Amino acid sequence: MEFTPKWIAWEITRRCNLRCVHCRSSSEMVVEEHPDFLIQEAFRILDDIAGYAKPVIVLSGGEPLLRSDVFDIAKYGTDKGLRMCMATNGSLVTDEICGKIKASGMKIVSMSLDGASPEVHDDFRNEKGAFAGVMNAAALFKKHGIEFIINSSFTKRNEEEIPKVYSLAKKIGATAWYLFMIVPTGRGEEIMSELISKERYEDILDWHFEMEKDELDMLVRPTCAPHYYRLVLQKAKEEGVKFERRTLKFSTGGSKGCLAGQLICLIDVDGNVLPCSYFPKPAGNVGSQTFKDIWENSELFKELRDFKSYKGKCGICEYLNVCGGCRARSYAVHGDYLAEEPFCNYIPRRAQEEVK
Repeated sequence: MEFTPKWIAWEITRRCNLRCVHCRSSSEMVVEEHPDFLIQEAFRILDDIAGYAKPVIVLSGGEPLLRSDVFDIAKYGTDKGLRMCMATNGSLVTDEICGKIKASGMKIVSMSLDGASPEVHDDFRNEKGAFAGVMNAAALFKKHGIEFIINSSFTKRNEEEIPKVYSLAKKIGATAWYLFMIVPTGRGEEIMSELISKERYEDILDWHFEMEKDELDMLVRPTCAPHYYRLVLQKAKEEGVKFERRTLKFSTGGSKGCLAGQLICLIDVDGNVLPCSYFPKPAGNVGSQTFKDIWENSELFKELRDFKSYKGKCGICEYLNVCGGCRARSYAVHGDYLAEEPFCNYIPRRAQEEVK
């Protein structure tokens, strides 16, 4: 596997007008400890990245639209040949914002939708009117010809909504729908008891497989669910079919489940480079190191890329190279990012043989 940076989420602010129950960065409207960096620093970081690789850059937060210079940052990245995108909660989207999105050269926008009704989504987002904001933004994006992705996160409180949210994402014209399985970091640690069990997790991935086989209008993908890659191979073999997954033109193009520190990473508002959006251990900092140095020489990234060092079930699993287990979830639950994936129900063949 070639370890080239294909996708970077960039937290350009920690400020947010919502207070979502699972927020990985524990965003608030007023943030004193993690202030926004200056635009000159943003340009310097983009120069640094563009001089090394040409990944997708997702401007994230917090809520990136709270930065008045977000479109200047996006335009600068576009002019550098980077594929600039944005992740928003949708509540601040207007006709004027849509015009600026297009002018900045952004390729696609993602929004979160965690329920098919205001009651469920607004509860998850801790803000009345959040659902209406997503619906309004989706309509404006369609009006202005802006492609958008719907990301949906699920816990026990909203898991029954999964098929309804999928249908709604399709109805409002999303280019893609990504089903996120919660990783308990940031504010998400407070809802550890709400995490979906590994047995139910497998049922949901089974449902996704059956749905995906027949879905032709919208790209669909479970995210932070690396063992779906194992399940797909198992199911295709059982059914004697060749299952080819379509990919989004702005995706990583990866053929493996967990890509943390392998094809993707996150740069937080303080300049720390983390393996992914849910992995709170830094590999380095772009304030004092080049991105290339961090990507190629970080001991943390080297460990994550050494699949032979993985422990427990993951270490002996025949699907290790296509799944890898969620390293962020292992870190959150076990305190060891090389430990086995805690929410995988599969028993590797080698372990089954040892029991016999």
